[in-house]
Amino acid sequence: MRKDYISWDQYFMGVAKLSALRSKDPSTQVGACIINTGKRIVGIGYNGLPQGCDDQTFPWGSDGDFLDTKYPYVVHAEANAILNATNNLKGASIYVTLFPCNECAKLIIQSGIQEIVYESNKYQNSKEHEAATKMLKASGVKYRQIEVGELKYAKTTEKL
Repeated sequence: MRKDYISWDQYFMGVAKLSALRSKDPSTQVGACIINTGKRIVGIGYNGLPQGCDDQTFPWGSDGDFLDTKYPYVVHAEANAILNATNNLKGASIYVTLFPCNECAKLIIQSGIQEIVYESNKYQNSKEHEAATKMLKASGVKYRQIEVGELKYAKTTEKL
């Protein structure tokens, strides 16, 4: 039996990381993967504009007047994964490449997700992070950080 296969955490974070590659955001690509208690994927998402909004028409910058930045327009990966969910999320876990902001923490709590597994926490010193962790602790949603790094994929020279 093979012993060098990836763990469940690596697998689901890998799906989240793959989803992040769909993001058009030039500075921050985030992906999310929601799994139910049976370890089945029930939702995925990445940060991007709402359906019907042209990626070329809306701003992607982070500096300047609020309406000239990406912030009022981009839907976060966690929200997209929740909206894309195919099942009830009670008791589910969400794998996300970046620790959720306070707004996404509210959505995670309200959806019934009980665990957040994240890789990066680059905003850990922000007020948004402080608000998120305060709500998550109060609601009993657990969170843990994992380090997946680069996943190794099998290479093949076989012709298709």
